[in-house]
Amino acid sequence: MKDKRPPGVFVPAKIPARAPVDRDSIRRALAEDTPKGDITTRLTVPQNATARANLVAKQALTVAGMDVFKAVFAQVAPSIRVGLKIRDGARANKGEVMAQVTGPANAVLTAERVALNFLIHACSVATLTASFVEAVRGTGAVILDTRKTTPGLRDLEKYAVLCGGGANHRRDLSAMVLIKENHIAMAGGVAKAVAMARKGAPRRFVEIEVENLDQLEEALAAGADMALLDNMSPAMMEKAVRQNKGRALLEASGNMTIKRVARVARTGVDFISVGALTHSAPAVDLSLLVEVARR
Repeated sequence: MKDKRPPGVFVPAKIPARAPVDRDSIRRALAEDTPKGDITTRLTVPQNATARANLVAKQALTVAGMDVFKAVFAQVAPSIRVGLKIRDGARANKGEVMAQVTGPANAVLTAERVALNFLIHACSVATLTASFVEAVRGTGAVILDTRKTTPGLRDLEKYAVLCGGGANHRRDLSAMVLIKENHIAMAGGVAKAVAMARKGAPRRFVEIEVENLDQLEEALAAGADMALLDNMSPAMMEKAVRQNKGRALLEASGNMTIKRVARVARTGVDFISVGALTHSAPAVDLSLLVEVARR
């Protein structure tokens, strides 16, 4: 089968040189945390105090979002210096110093929580992704993310998936045609939905969700580029792979867990999408520990 995937879609990509830094999101987060300033820091920290703090991994984790962490401090006070000691996509060991932050103590303390919130979330997504990637290693299956993302943080979360070794599915509704069950119902069936998509956008990549082998055959006959096997058992997925005979790409989706994903990967599907990567990643443990404070 000729691979008709859009360039850069559904394949593990090289991690971009820099994380997506959304300065509007940073401004909103800081405004949320300090609507009338940081009263505790204002009352207890001398104005001329300087702080040096170490960002420490309290557990083993996969790193993502270091540039965002740095950007939060810059937004609060350009004089803060953040020295990064590890790159995105790397594995940090428990106890490892990931960055050193130096600058006005009041600004460092005010920015601390927002900077950690962004970084913890990105590292959490990357760490969970890395676990899924490791679970399917050697099978040929690629772990994909979904659009089940935190509003306003999609680009950061999808970047974190890349840092964890996964790949990005479509970024948004404009990126490609993905026909789901509600579209199928409104169109009047699988074949009609694919035909309508082909007529309206003949050069666009078309994926369609199927729930059983009859729908899969209908989708293949209609010329779909990719079929999303929705909530199928591994046994049914194996039948789908045999029935497909390489005519289209196959994506498995639905209730993917670390325990289940290896079995699904062994069925021979090309991709496995995991919504949990972005909506249910357990928070990793990071701390910003003040090492030196002086006046």
